Amino acid sequence: MLDVAVIEEPAAAEATLDPIRSRILAALAEPGSAAMLATRLGLPRQKVNYHLKELERHRLVELVEERRKGNVTERVFRATAASYVISPSVLAAVSPDPARSPDQLSARWLLALGSRLVQEVGSLLTGASRAGRRVATFGIDAQVRFADAADRAAFAEELAQSVAALVGRYHDESAPGGRTHRVVVGLHQVPTASAGSAPQTGTPAPAPDRPAPEQDERP
Repeated sequence: MLDVAVIEEPAAAEATLDPIRSRILAALAEPGSAAMLATRLGLPRQKVNYHLKELERHRLVELVEERRKGNVTERVFRATAASYVISPSVLAAVSPDPARSPDQLSARWLLALGSRLVQEVGSLLTGASRAGRRVATFGIDAQVRFADAADRAAFAEELAQSVAALVGRYHDESAPGGRTHRVVVGLHQVPTASAGSAPQTGTPAPAPDRPAPEQDERP
């Protein structure tokens, strides 16, 4: 079983979005038969069998064992991955394009970068899984609480300069056998647990910035 599987086919993505099938996938983190799943999920066995066939057809579950019980053969399945990510390539015709109106201060552009990140890393992960290899990646995840918008702007400027300096130092366009890597750095406010409510940390929620009408919020 893979840790993460990337779904790149529209039909497979549609299959995972069905509420019953998503419950079956979650339940099949541990191997189970249709009868076992029917008991776990409180569903008719015939319905579970139908959805299992669809999930198997899209290679979202796999057969791990067949057990003979009298005149009946019980098929035991498990999910092909512990978790699944739907690649933006599923909606290629309407997925956001970072090349369109690049703007470091645009929330929409940051979302487009994130979409491309999922698509590219997902494609690498899928290819590496088929070849039995690992993907060389690196990530940083951190949180910073700014006193005010001025500090946030200063941080963004200093970060941009630091990244530009590193890229300039290590980028070698003529390196024989070199491989191009993409560096993506994003900065955004952490959403609260529910819209309009303060985070459950004992501290007040930061006052939201007020974007101009019909424009992205600016740091």
